[in-house]
Amino acid sequence: MSRLFSGASEYPAPIRSKVFMHRCLQTFLVLMFTLFISTQAYSADLQYGLDAAERGDYASALKEFVPLAEQGNADAQNNLGLMYQDGLGVAQDYKTAFKWLTLAADQGNAGSQHNLGLMYQDGLGVPQDYKTAFKWYRLAADQGNAGAQNNLGLMYQNGLGVAQDYKTALKWYRLSADQGFAEPQHNLGLMYQDGLGVAESYNTAVKWYTLAAEQGLVDAQINLGLMYQDGLGVAQSYKTAVKWHTLAAEQGDARDQYNLGDMYFQGKVIPQDYKTAFKWLTLAAEQGLAESQHNLGYMYQGGLGVAQNYKTAVKWCRLAANQGHAGAQNNLAAFYLNGWSVPQNFKAAFKWYKLAAEQGLSDAQHNLGLMYFNGWGVPKSAKTALKFFTLAAEQGDPGSQFSLGLMYLNGLGISQSYKIAVKWYTLAAEQGHAGAQSNLGVMHYEGWGVRRNAKNAFKWYKLAANQGVSDAQFNLGIMYYYGEGVPQDLILAYKWLSISEANVKALEIREAIAKELTSSQLEEAQRLVNEWVEKHSR
Repeated sequence: MSRLFSGASEYPAPIRSKVFMHRCLQTFLVLMFTLFISTQAYSADLQYGLDAAERGDYASALKEFVPLAEQGNADAQNNLGLMYQDGLGVAQDYKTAFKWLTLAADQGNAGSQHNLGLMYQDGLGVPQDYKTAFKWYRLAADQGNAGAQNNLGLMYQNGLGVAQDYKTALKWYRLSADQGFAEPQHNLGLMYQDGLGVAESYNTAVKWYTLAAEQGLVDAQINLGLMYQDGLGVAQSYKTAVKWHTLAAEQGDARDQYNLGDMYFQGKVIPQDYKTAFKWLTLAAEQGLAESQHNLGYMYQGGLGVAQNYKTAVKWCRLAANQGHAGAQNNLAAFYLNGWSVPQNFKAAFKWYKLAAEQGLSDAQHNLGLMYFNGWGVPKSAKTALKFFTLAAEQGDPGSQFSLGLMYLNGLGISQSYKIAVKWYTLAAEQGHAGAQSNLGVMHYEGWGVRRNAKNAFKWYKLAANQGVSDAQFNLGIMYYYGEGVPQDLILAYKWLSISEANVKALEIREAIAKELTSSQLEEAQRLVNEWVEKHSR
């Protein structure tokens, strides 16, 4: 009977995250001074200030704005407020910014009304107050201020300071988007994609994403790339998807650097290219993105696109693990368990497996089960091992399903039950687990927990034998020898017993079979052995 598989040296494939379909709406904060000039005539002094601000000469701009603001010029007051809000040429001071913006807003200056709304929305210099933010946004929006219209849409969509109303949110987004601004165009794309306040329409979502993406909005480029990638509202085109993901990544967006790196790593939608994957994952990892740090650690561990380096792999795994990334925690535990570039430390391995297992990662639950089963860094406990194997097995983990089959077969930590052992072996075997296939063959052959059936035993032995399980190869050879569950075939019996070399008995039977074969039959049998070995040694 096959032993309990450890699996401790096996690493899960990089965990692909779907968090990067960017769902947060864009708050429209405009910092261009010239957009906030009202229709009233303004003096040459104001223009000098605006020109200086655009050059980055904030000291000169301040010199022009202050006296005008003190004289009651709303545009100067607005721009002075912005300078204090963002610390441009002056120490950042939200209270002073609030003072000047309020003076301008009270005169009906739309830009200041919009900016006051932002201050109340974010609690800058004043207590956060969505209702008051809504009030100022509405005043500016009614004057056609695109930023306020977009943010008003955001408040209606999320029910901030006003009852949630998708249709009204859509109205304000459209008014802002029609003025050509990227943020509301992107937000409209999200509304159409999710069917919020309007019939779901991927085609229309693509239209709005495209308009925003062409203006360079990163979030729109990401989502447009995903639409092309999945063929939503547009003919599927991985080439176009890569184009948009690349544009976003080149702007330094860590999320799309990760997405692009993952596409090159997986090689499912574009040609696999570990070096290019490594490049993009490194850029995202250096920005602190846990998913990229985890995958970068995996690449260093496996020498994929970079020279193998366990120490650097541990570094990246630890950075991701400290952010709570379950896959990285699981892999870091494996380094400690096996003593790869770090001193072997079962307690540290247990700590990281436990953290990952508590997040529901089946690999970690399985490995915790192994630690309890073997008493590595924790008191040996078959019952606790059973608990963790069950958690992982119920998520479909074949290794844990196999382990449960073994425990029920032998009554380890639980009452012996052949039927339940067959259940778990079957689930694992159907997923291709070789050990489970071999043991399931035994169960069917012996009639343990299931009606004895030599044909079913043969089926499972053959599947396991072709995966290299020596016990299954031996059993398959014996079935061919005696003609159980399959017509007798001495040539195939010789083949499988030769491949198995499981024990002295296999060699003895093989030699006995050789005496019964003609020279041509023996030559054919040896050819089959060589053919199988060559095929499975690649």
